[in-house]
Amino acid sequence: MGYDPDGTVDPEGMEAPYRQLAGILAARLERGDWEPGRRMASETRLQQEYGLARNTVRRAIGILAERGLVVVVPQRGTYVKSAD
Repeated sequence: MGYDPDGTVDPEGMEAPYRQLAGILAARLERGDWEPGRRMASETRLQQEYGLARNTVRRAIGILAERGLVVVVPQRGTYVKSAD
């Protein structure tokens, strides 16, 4: 399923909100909203931007990390993985 990088999360949608957010963030990464090797938006910023709970944002970031798109550095943030 393709996601619009400027899309919003539909809490009543068929797909879980954290999966929707992961798709939107992946589309933003692909578009180049955050540079490789640099920190992406904080969990707090994403919570505010999308109106979601912290746990929802964390689960979405976890999916991105599993896909190898980002690296989570404890107490530092989430960084965009550099293309190898």
